[in-house]
Amino acid sequence: MLETSARLLKLLSLLQAHREWSGPELAARLGVTTRTVRNDMERLRTLGYPVHATPGVAGGYRLGAGAALPPLLLDDEEAVAVAVGLGRAAGGGVAGIEESSVRALAKLEQVLPAKLRRRVGALNAYTVQIPGAAPSVPPEVLTTVANAARDHERLRFDYTGHDGTASRRDAEPYRLVHRRGRWYLLAWDVERRDWRTFRVDRITVRTPNGPRFTPRELPFDVAEHVERGLNTAMWRYRAKLLVHASAERMRGLPTGMEFEPVDEHTSIAHVGGDDLTGIAVWIGLLGVDFEVIEPPELADAVRELSERYRRAVSER
Repeated sequence: MLETSARLLKLLSLLQAHREWSGPELAARLGVTTRTVRNDMERLRTLGYPVHATPGVAGGYRLGAGAALPPLLLDDEEAVAVAVGLGRAAGGGVAGIEESSVRALAKLEQVLPAKLRRRVGALNAYTVQIPGAAPSVPPEVLTTVANAARDHERLRFDYTGHDGTASRRDAEPYRLVHRRGRWYLLAWDVERRDWRTFRVDRITVRTPNGPRFTPRELPFDVAEHVERGLNTAMWRYRAKLLVHASAERMRGLPTGMEFEPVDEHTSIAHVGGDDLTGIAVWIGLLGVDFEVIEPPELADAVRELSERYRRAVSER
């Protein structure tokens, strides 16, 4: 009986790790006959696992989705990853899942082996989370957006811009991006015929979804594209500077700015922020000479800051 139970656990682990297995492959992995594999599949079905079988030479077994969630088997690294992820989720970011995350984490930690419990405990003890003021997102909105991207369905939604203006959008969703406590949607805006990044907490989804679309090839790295866009477009102020250093040199610095080459000695920098004085301080940290191109208000903020610094070191 113990041998059969251990074999069922091994079989379940194989089914969860691979999309589809043939009978002979599973028999070889388990060291049994294909008849035993068939019998074990029936035992798993009796336990509530939805095992699907496809007949024929190209057929095999795969684990499907059922009406209820059966137990899952996780290896050591997967268990640690899930425990850490639940711990982070308990801290917020997605509305309404904090309590569920705590309950799930408690169940998982109860059955973790001592060595894994120590690893998770060390990560939690020596990791500091700084709560942000970023608004949380209802989980049903995230799943609706993710499902539309998976099924290649247009997403129709009302959107509130950073300046408070409301608009109705029809977009082809491609990726959800989580950055600094906020969720963003990268999508192709059908009306504007261009790639756009939307804050998910400002989206009110309209149902049903729109028609299916043929996915476009992404012409950029998603993370880099979203990062560049957020460095300017999402801010109250967007500034443009002439920097007296090459774009190649400036791109090597952790500035969060976007640089366009002008020649081998100068470049154009784009930077955004909600406060002009903050932008003036930030660009001063570049360590190179620069000229303010726009907006004019930023030039005033730079002059005011320079006067403040001059007074700080003036002789008395």
